[in-house]
Amino acid sequence: QVQLVESGGGLVQAGGSLRVSCAGSGRTFISSAVGWFRQAPGKGREFVAAIGWSGGSASYADSVKGRFTISRDNAKNTVYLQMNSLKPEDTAVYYCAARGPWISSAPEEYNYWGQGTQVTVSS
Repeated sequence: QVQLVESGGGLVQAGGSLRVSCAGSGRTFISSAVGWFRQAPGKGREFVAAIGWSGGSASYADSVKGRFTISRDNAKNTVYLQMNSLKPEDTAVYYCAARGPWISSAPEEYNYWGQGTQVTVSS
């Protein structure tokens, strides 16, 4: 069993930066791949980024490539999403999710989900 708690969301102006965190509990967290997804009002859940269990592999959606960076600190049981050059279209609730050791961009392949954190980018 893995429990996930997101934090770090908030309001930021376009062009600004924000870092959201995903704190995991349970020994299996450090052997789990973690993905970030987001959901804007009236839209489906969208893949943002994912990182493998060791941090040695990562994947990004085209819409955030070059602006967002995913990383993890297994000593702290935490995965981070650093978001730079934010745009109003990045506004959404951001969720982290965990699955087996290998990354995936498909939300249905993730077993555990956090409650989400709101990120709002003003123009």
